[in-house]
Amino acid sequence: MTQQGVRWTADQVLALAPDVTSRKAGSKLGAAGPWSGTGSSDEGTVWGLCKGSGSKPYQTVIDIADASGPAYKCSCPSRKFPCKHALGLLLLWSGGDGAVPPGQAPDWAEQWTAGRRQRAEEKRTPGTAGSPAAAAPEAARRRAERRAERITAGATELEHRLADLLRGGLAAAERTGYGLWEETAARMVDAQAPGLAARVKELGAIPASGPGWPVRLLEECALLHLLDQGWLHRDRLPESLSATVRSRIGLPASADGPPLRDRWLILAQYDRANPRLTTRRIWLYGADSGHTALLLSYGAAGRAPELALPVGLALDAEVSAYPGAGEARVSLGEQFAPPAPASTRPPGVTTTRAASRYGEALRTDPWLDSVPVTLERVIPTPDGDSWQLADADEDAALPLAPAARSRPGLWRLVALSGGTPVKVFGECGHQGFTPLTAWPQGAGPAVSLC
Repeated sequence: MTQQGVRWTADQVLALAPDVTSRKAGSKLGAAGPWSGTGSSDEGTVWGLCKGSGSKPYQTVIDIADASGPAYKCSCPSRKFPCKHALGLLLLWSGGDGAVPPGQAPDWAEQWTAGRRQRAEEKRTPGTAGSPAAAAPEAARRRAERRAERITAGATELEHRLADLLRGGLAAAERTGYGLWEETAARMVDAQAPGLAARVKELGAIPASGPGWPVRLLEECALLHLLDQGWLHRDRLPESLSATVRSRIGLPASADGPPLRDRWLILAQYDRANPRLTTRRIWLYGADSGHTALLLSYGAAGRAPELALPVGLALDAEVSAYPGAGEARVSLGEQFAPPAPASTRPPGVTTTRAASRYGEALRTDPWLDSVPVTLERVIPTPDGDSWQLADADEDAALPLAPAARSRPGLWRLVALSGGTPVKVFGECGHQGFTPLTAWPQGAGPAVSLC
């Protein structure tokens, strides 16, 4: 499936690294010196032997043609995916200078690739053992009913606690500290409502967030109350809004939308980590449909998610949407060709239109933190102690979100702009704009800011 003439850039390879340390170590192994027995096949396999500290070299193999992004196998003891050897081998392959020539995969690489592709095919086949289709529908229905009862009890309890908070005055939240919210969040976890638990934890941090915290606390309490009421009266809601409420509560859902085939531009990829889980967010843009879609992938604590699609590539594939009002999340379906460098860019809008899009999206999902937007011609500009993206064609600007101001990507964006307009993709929300990817004026590849 891999076309030998299509090579990724070094930036696209290094975007797969799980952390900065792996990125630096992988870069050092991107030269031919420590490698032997390297090769690549038309089926999308890259392999090689890397000299390490032991007597035997590490066997490294990568499946580039996998529909969910590259898959890796290395005999080194590292628990990171991809490890530095896999990154180094991909860098060597991406150079395209003959260091990784076409050839026949050795047995150890062929066996691993064939085995994982067979397992992936079995998972996609309906009715196989362990698949959702093989589960007993009646047992699944009973489990869903029991969980709904627990969530209802948790939402009712949370309503009482919010009423107690407002009855006693918001000033009491500052005196009671974080412990009350931690205990309430734990109760929501027991009620199997992780979405409620996450929002309750956020309440606990607001009293220590600086001037104006009572207003912010009241706003978040109102949104939490609205979500509670949405769950308790979900049978009265339109189906799309009811699906949104279930999603915000934390109930799992299946991607039941019709498959949509398109040439999907990979706009951005970044991770959000907590002590238990790493969530990878990958934004796609359909070149033909004009749809912007979100892929989510998860990894246990300390492990990078398996799905990895480097920014700047395009993927000819089908996706299916998840239920919910204005839901952007999709699942990745059949892939018809390997990822290849993209020559097109998504269309952009003005900063004024970007802010309007977020406001419109809130009508169907009041709990939405942000929406994906591409800004057409903006210039990163200092604004006192912060930064903003000033529109080059109208007297308007979007402030950068607080988290974006401390990212290294901000200085990458400033350097790319050099005071001239650039196209920027990112997330526009109530805290401001978070830039994720940028393109220079004229020709030039996408630059990841994550």
